[in-house]
Amino acid sequence: MLERVAFANEESAWSVVKIAASDRREPVTAVGNLLGVSPGESLKLRGHWVHDKRFGEQFQVESFQTIVPATLSGIERYLSSGLVHGIGKVMAERLVKAFGLETLEVIDKHPERLLEVDGIGRVRSEQIRSAWVEQRAIKDVMVFLQSHGVSTSHAIKIYKRYKDKAIAVVRENPYRLASDIFGIGFQTADGIARNLGVSPTSQERCQAGVLHVLGALADEGHVGATQAGLVEYARTLLEVDTDRIEQALVPLSQEGEIVVEHDLDAEPAVYLRTLHTAEQGIADLVARLTRATSRPVQIDVERAIQWFESRHEIVLASEQRRAIALAIERKVLVVTGGPGTGKTTLINGIIQILEKKGHAVLLAAPTGRAAKRMSETTGHEAKTLHRMLEWSPKSNSFARDTAHPLEADLVIVDEASMLDTVMAYQLLRALPRHCQLVLVGDVDQLPSVGPGTVLLDLIRSNTVAVVRLSHIFRQAEESRIVVNAHRVNQGQMPLVAADDPRSDFFFIEKNEPEEILATLKTLLGERIPRKFGLHRTRDVQVLTPMHKGLLGASALNAELQALFNPEGPSVTRGTRLFRVGDKVMQVRNNYDLDVFNGDIGSIAAIDEGERTVAVVFDGREVVYDEADLDELVLSYACSIHKSQGSEYPCVVIPLHTQHFVMLKRNLLYTAITRGRRLVVIVGSRRALSTAVRNSETVTRFTGLARRLARANFT
Repeated sequence: MLERVAFANEESAWSVVKIAASDRREPVTAVGNLLGVSPGESLKLRGHWVHDKRFGEQFQVESFQTIVPATLSGIERYLSSGLVHGIGKVMAERLVKAFGLETLEVIDKHPERLLEVDGIGRVRSEQIRSAWVEQRAIKDVMVFLQSHGVSTSHAIKIYKRYKDKAIAVVRENPYRLASDIFGIGFQTADGIARNLGVSPTSQERCQAGVLHVLGALADEGHVGATQAGLVEYARTLLEVDTDRIEQALVPLSQEGEIVVEHDLDAEPAVYLRTLHTAEQGIADLVARLTRATSRPVQIDVERAIQWFESRHEIVLASEQRRAIALAIERKVLVVTGGPGTGKTTLINGIIQILEKKGHAVLLAAPTGRAAKRMSETTGHEAKTLHRMLEWSPKSNSFARDTAHPLEADLVIVDEASMLDTVMAYQLLRALPRHCQLVLVGDVDQLPSVGPGTVLLDLIRSNTVAVVRLSHIFRQAEESRIVVNAHRVNQGQMPLVAADDPRSDFFFIEKNEPEEILATLKTLLGERIPRKFGLHRTRDVQVLTPMHKGLLGASALNAELQALFNPEGPSVTRGTRLFRVGDKVMQVRNNYDLDVFNGDIGSIAAIDEGERTVAVVFDGREVVYDEADLDELVLSYACSIHKSQGSEYPCVVIPLHTQHFVMLKRNLLYTAITRGRRLVVIVGSRRALSTAVRNSETVTRFTGLARRLARANFT
């Protein structure tokens, strides 16, 4: 009988489980393709014994078969594993206590008897019965998919996606899973295909490999790839001849899945169709917007600026005055600058001057946190781009587009460095021709999480007005956070005064990873809350360069969860454990739930019977089914990349040479600029120096600047 799942990798399907065998005193460790098994199930395993140098004797599983549990403990663990929606640990205990070894037969054939169990009424009884019927209906699908390395939750998703055609679809083209089902990657789909006898050199596999490579490159920020680079990447991945890959491009292009472009550069380039449409669309729409005239307005720019200055008793820098003038006169303006250079004041000036003349102004930002901060600093409502463009999950599209544009004379987008190619295209599609657009951001920060470098390409193209703010205002100069952010951005080491109690920036030198971890836990648990009055999790965010390693996001989250939230109702998802009170982050856009990549919330409740988790995001409760929990991760610590667009009262940054490949200037600069009241770096001076000196950045493949330069702006 399966006692517990010690490890499960849903991408590779590799699992480590503990099995209670009748002929052994101690549980047996079994390893292999065992995804989808649940504690309490009886398993029939085929394989052989191996001796691992590190872990000792293990049973290497080659195939397995699940058998309905026949013991009381087995039935109880089977029912509480989450397979039957509506039955959690407590209810499983009650059912087994009431019906013993006949429990499964009662649920299956005599569901009316469920009413005999305390806590089960007619509604709950019907719910359990329906869930059991559905579970039984997909059992064939589950067995089929589990035998090919697909987890229980993914099997349920596949069943919901394809219903009774699930097995037929998977047999016909298993690679569809990689594109249709979130969480199932190409490697898993390829393993299923291999088990089903799909030839390694088949066109079906080569086409899927090409799409996977383009998708993987998009995840790294590239809009497309050179044809030669794509072919080589896919050839290495698939281990097939180059000719096979090149042949696969033809039907993909004919079917409109990809675009092979020969006229942008001397070297042919390949794009996913959606990204090619978006990139070309941005260039065309920016040119169209620039050619059109804006709504007439009579403004004496100099007098308007003086009015704003006198109203707020301030004196604007010359570059701020120039930016306001250009925002009034030009159709498209890009404003970029670091912290303390007056971007917020500038935005307020533009809003107040144009609103006074009757212009309709809309404010937006790529993330909820950035939009909330924009609302707080301007006193005007700001929305996320998705909400401003009125995303509709039902139609899987934005309600605001070329046919139904926004009702605005001016749109201002803050944190525009986060604008990726697709989002920028959707924004431009929704602007009426007379509308003006102002993009405000810090081009020296990390580029967008999504593909492209839109803000940088707009600047490089020399086709739109650009103002770079560089003057640091006196009030900002008093902040070591601001001063050191600019120093790092210029390749200089940050200034640190450990004995200055007024400082808002600290560097604590620790050279060993274990020392850094221990110091970090002390800082969050004791020193920062006591000295600065900040809540240890709500106000403090740990930002780390990497996901892996002792100081990576995954390990840090496990450590901090154990420190701050060690007990309470919980639910397990793969190797992740969630508890009530945990700080969590959404890691993909989920339009149905109206939550987006990077949103941070806290777990308010876990229903063990329903197998659901309620998470509160900025006061709004979102309920996750168990199958959707792979979209959540703990967020006591998160990668610096994931912090883009957010601002926290305090950030703590662990730095060590084990982060070597990620120790880059723009990464450290981005992390420092996320802190509003306090920034603490804990790590080695060598790692800090390496990050400051390393100005290298990965060049993303994008053709936007060239497209803009070739677009018709007259």
